[in-house]
Amino acid sequence: MRGRLFCTTLFALATVAPIAARGQAAATTLDKDQIALLAKVSVAIDVAHDSTDLQLAMVGNKKPEVQEALKAKLRAQVADILTKNGLTEAQYKHETFLVSTDTGLRKTFDGQIVQLTGAPLPGGYTPPPAGRGGRGGGGGPTTPPIKVPAGAVGTHIGHVVNSFADTPGMMGLLPVAFSEARTAQQHATLGMKAANLDGMKLHAGHVINAMDPTIVTAGPGLGYGMKKAALGVATHIELAAKAPGASANVILHAGHIAMASRNAAEKADSIIALAKEVQAATTMQDAAKLLSQVVSLCDQAIAGVDSKGDGRVTWQTGGLQQAQEHVDLMLAAEKLP
Repeated sequence: MRGRLFCTTLFALATVAPIAARGQAAATTLDKDQIALLAKVSVAIDVAHDSTDLQLAMVGNKKPEVQEALKAKLRAQVADILTKNGLTEAQYKHETFLVSTDTGLRKTFDGQIVQLTGAPLPGGYTPPPAGRGGRGGGGGPTTPPIKVPAGAVGTHIGHVVNSFADTPGMMGLLPVAFSEARTAQQHATLGMKAANLDGMKLHAGHVINAMDPTIVTAGPGLGYGMKKAALGVATHIELAAKAPGASANVILHAGHIAMASRNAAEKADSIIALAKEVQAATTMQDAAKLLSQVVSLCDQAIAGVDSKGDGRVTWQTGGLQQAQEHVDLMLAAEKLP
């Protein structure tokens, strides 16, 4: 789903100012009914955005005046959704902020999204046991395999979500990318907590290993690298879009998936450069500052960037989560065997 609020990064939302809600002081938490309503509204808004994206991409709608009219229509739809559900824009943004910065609220919210859409959320997955695959997990091909279209289109989509020949355990490329990104994120965080500079440098090496094991060959990663996996996602989803029989739906979302995946791959270069600076650091203070930046970039590789500060991450500035969301949207709209 396009830029759901649960995909925003914490550092981006930290700048949101408290907003008065329902004519009173801004709430500091939400009850279950409020979270359920917020999830319902978020899904409705995202559906409106995806419908508009499809219309904006149509060849006959490329004139500037048509594009502006479609965007104006979307703004009106969003306002109508909020009004019908008894929320102001300020309330919606504030409650988005609360859910995005509170682990407990976010877990409840994610559960509501799953109930409403039936689409699992990559940001909240628990890696499956060894020997089983799955989005965000590890250990082998996705079991059972996710249904994909027939023919060459499905073959390439299957490489993204289910299994690919040269990955560890023949995992899908997107699950590999998630696993490697989270390993890097974990070790950057561990590096910040290390008791000495040598420990910080050790974890910096682990970060590099998870990003690109051709640079640091030994470490806790899968031995494939987030960068290679994310670029593989982009390549194979684009091959799916170019394959005979690819639907307009596949072609549309393939572009979104490819861009979000390449965004994540680009973050890998910056992450590696900073991790190398950690390895060259002479003080723990300098290393800690650098590792803090690495953590933020790992967050961005996974969750994308809220570039407008409005609590939304779109596929244009998205990461692996936005790639997964558009995979889910694409497959949900296909007539699968």
